[in-house]
Amino acid sequence: MVVMICGHFQLSPLSILSSSSSSSSRLQLSSSRCSMMDTHKQGRSKFLEFPYVSAPHKNLMLDLVSKVEDRFQSQLLPCSLPPDVQYYKTSNGTSQVSLHITPGNTHSPIDFVMGSWVHAELPTGGSLDITSLSAYLNSSNDAPNFVFELIRSSPTMLILVLDLPPRKDLVLWPDYLKTFYEDTKLDTHRQALEKIPEVQPYVTSSLFIRTVASPTAIFVRIQTEDDGGERIDGIIRDHIDPISKQVLEIWLDDCACAERDVGEEDKAYLRKRDGVIRNKTIEVDLGSSFPRLFGPEAAKQILEAIKEYFTV
Repeated sequence: MVVMICGHFQLSPLSILSSSSSSSSRLQLSSSRCSMMDTHKQGRSKFLEFPYVSAPHKNLMLDLVSKVEDRFQSQLLPCSLPPDVQYYKTSNGTSQVSLHITPGNTHSPIDFVMGSWVHAELPTGGSLDITSLSAYLNSSNDAPNFVFELIRSSPTMLILVLDLPPRKDLVLWPDYLKTFYEDTKLDTHRQALEKIPEVQPYVTSSLFIRTVASPTAIFVRIQTEDDGGERIDGIIRDHIDPISKQVLEIWLDDCACAERDVGEEDKAYLRKRDGVIRNKTIEVDLGSSFPRLFGPEAAKQILEAIKEYFTV
């Protein structure tokens, strides 16, 4: 029967074995892809939990992530970070981090989108909770990037960072300043926030971060009375939420989706500038905080994984 079947299809027994082996390889490859997709789904689900922040804070993060993904869903690839980088918890359980990075495909202006949450129990009591979402463009588009971060160290204290950091020198390219910061009226959002009595300007100690920020950057500290966090949650819901979404919409419409004519010389300039800033960001920001939170070995592993995306 085997010989007749082989003769009918003009296949040798060796080719049948080869075909069987090929089928087995395809099954293994399919299984591997399924495993990777499962890992991606688990990491994404963990990231979207935002388990240690209040409901208004969590809702804002989910909405921001959703807006970016809805706009670029077909152009974003799955997160391929190792499982122990997508979510890491120290052995004593005092610090946790969830990291989600989705790179853009070859047809996307997006280089990658990075979201994260960090939870750390403080020696003095209470906890530090940081949630962030950043989107980085590649050299096909010279528009600003998007940066959002909420840092909460107590129920009554919050720091907000919201900015579209420029990717060109605003003195040398005055049209860049006009197009992305003046015409979009970005500064009105900072002015609106600073009218709230509990909101004060926040000055970071990092001169580097101050240097790369835009002139319309929102760096504010919110300090309220000890009411269990009710007032801060109200400020998040009624003020930070709508302002953050408006700034993100400006970035999506006028930056990420803008048709920009970028020549080869400008692309080379962008790659060089982006590379310097990204490397310095890891060194100054993440490189100084992660070892304290997660220990040197785990921090090194996490930072090395991030560097793969930050490399231009």
